[in-house]
Amino acid sequence: MSTIIRKGARTEIVYPTSDGRPMAETDQHRKLMNDLIQTLETYYAVDPRVYVSGNLLLFYEPGNRRRHIAPDVFVVKGVPKRERLNYLIWEEGKGPDVTIELTSSSTRHEDQETKFRRYQDVLHVKEYFLFDPLGDYLQPPLQGYRLRAGVYQPIRSLHGRLPSKILGLHLEQVGSQLRLYDPTATKWLPTPQERIAHAEAEIERVAREQELPQERLARAEAEIERLHREVEELRRHLK
Repeated sequence: MSTIIRKGARTEIVYPTSDGRPMAETDQHRKLMNDLIQTLETYYAVDPRVYVSGNLLLFYEPGNRRRHIAPDVFVVKGVPKRERLNYLIWEEGKGPDVTIELTSSSTRHEDQETKFRRYQDVLHVKEYFLFDPLGDYLQPPLQGYRLRAGVYQPIRSLHGRLPSKILGLHLEQVGSQLRLYDPTATKWLPTPQERIAHAEAEIERVAREQELPQERLARAEAEIERLHREVEELRRHLK
């Protein structure tokens, strides 16, 4: 809830961190949103100037606590990677470069009209993607737009995927899932669950190598410990 703090003759506005609305329409929308955020965070983990977030209030008019929007997933290039309570565009110096909305029939008007116009005309988001995981109304369920001369133009499909010039990745519908495909590595980016499965398989592999010379045994045990920490961290984020 928003508050106003008065400091002498100056009034400082504290912008809210929640709009009181639910995080996602369904469990499937919430899980998919979390998976996309964590997958993109991992992809950009080594770049200190890429910020990935979602369901975070983004304010775009100084002094007006009502002028905000909360993209399901968004990526900003050129700003520091750090935790934020909310996102104030005038302080950060720029808005999102890419937004993704996980849409449904109940958010149809907001996603296709309100957010569409705001991303295009006010925030000038370079790329906007919509995905309808339940197939409620959007046909095809995955659609994308790229800003050209201030107007959103549909992004053409390439081998069944929608390429994002900003991310350098392709977005692809796989059943009710939205996957991120790396055209350079020619493979999907692993989801958090796939990373857990891979780490657990590595733990089993390393554990089988216990009958090793002492030096290699020490390395194997250190690797097991590292993988255990990675699995626990991934599971913590999935809760």
